[in-house]
Amino acid sequence: MHTPNINYTLKHDLCTGCGICEGACPSEAITTIVKNGRFLPSIDSTQCNNSRGCHRCYDACPGVGVNLVQMAKELFVDKDMKHDKMCGPYLKCYTGYSYNYDIRYHSASGGMVSQFLIWLLENKKIDGAIVTRFDAGDPLLATSFLATTPEEIISARSSKYSPVTLNRAAHDIKNASGSRYVVVGLPCHIQGMRKLMAIDKKLRDKIFGLFAIYCSCGRTFYLTEHVFKERGISQKDITYFQYRDDGCLGSMKVKMPKEKGDTIRVLNSNSESILYNEERVYKEHFQSYYHPLRSFFVPRRCLLCIDHYGELGDICFGDIHIKPYSDDKIGVNSLIVKKQIWLDLLMECENDGAVKLDEISFQTISDSQKMSLKKKGRNGAFVNICKKMGQVTPEYDVDYLRHPTLHDWLDYTQNRFQQFLGRHKLLWPIVTKLKSKVNIH
Repeated sequence: MHTPNINYTLKHDLCTGCGICEGACPSEAITTIVKNGRFLPSIDSTQCNNSRGCHRCYDACPGVGVNLVQMAKELFVDKDMKHDKMCGPYLKCYTGYSYNYDIRYHSASGGMVSQFLIWLLENKKIDGAIVTRFDAGDPLLATSFLATTPEEIISARSSKYSPVTLNRAAHDIKNASGSRYVVVGLPCHIQGMRKLMAIDKKLRDKIFGLFAIYCSCGRTFYLTEHVFKERGISQKDITYFQYRDDGCLGSMKVKMPKEKGDTIRVLNSNSESILYNEERVYKEHFQSYYHPLRSFFVPRRCLLCIDHYGELGDICFGDIHIKPYSDDKIGVNSLIVKKQIWLDLLMECENDGAVKLDEISFQTISDSQKMSLKKKGRNGAFVNICKKMGQVTPEYDVDYLRHPTLHDWLDYTQNRFQQFLGRHKLLWPIVTKLKSKVNIH
């Protein structure tokens, strides 16, 4: 049977936009572009060697599926491993935060990823890390890069609720002079890197660890565009932007030059526009602008994802939205450790006074991550709905893709309708009218 290239993924709308295929292509025939609010691969057919037997882009593609169970069994082999269907095998779970107040306060939740990477760099445990920050020339475009200094790590702190591609990660790591690198990514990024590492020894030898960030689902660039349009924020005037800044959960924070006649404006209980010297700062609570739009700007492929935690990561990092942790207004992370070597390094980092860690049960994390239940249940049913409709779906080696109920069919239909509205800008006034009816979780 002829193995296709990444065009198969595009044809069947399975692309996650992860960009791993670009780094997998030995002939550099793939370029990741922005199209219809997403990162998508573009193939130069004159350079593609698929007809001569090369299908590395397809082999590394997480969009077509991944053997989560098999790969986890091969990767996580330390003694005393525990197991839970929601996250796969693991050693221990913790809450944690950075002892550096600035890092903790200005990261999405606790600053554990940033602080741990900085400690690893400063103690020469790693030579660098693939992280994501906003592009210097476009404050709304998330760009992944190889960070080799603490300052570069800090520039990538906090959440990015927009498409993120690791398209240059493999090239940058293989061409770098060092020998130990960490890759920080979402579940689909981690899946793709694991698949690529399995067929690329040079990359495998240079990647020391994969840090996964919990992901409920991705968003298109249109989400931010819609939010700004509703609030009268001009993208061309933005000098600083974060989706989540200033404390736990945090607020969207946008800085723009002050205009003549500007005054302080309190827009509602969740947002305000403040003047500081020569700039205007707009702030709005994360849950106020983000949650009502959860379904409208979600790519279809995200409805078929069953991996919330990034199960193939060496450590998985995220929020923890239950009491007493949710009472903390500065920031607290939760993390799931899956390898002894990384557990030892975390303990060393804590002993050096860089971070604070407290062991908790995985059940505590699970109770705080309701979307993980949906991914294993609802999204599994969505996969089978698509199969029943004759559509190509991602393939997983799991046994819990449940038979869809009537409620699942209605839920899938509603999600697809909302995504249709979100994809078409002329229909965004309807999104504005309907968004308050979206359930806030």
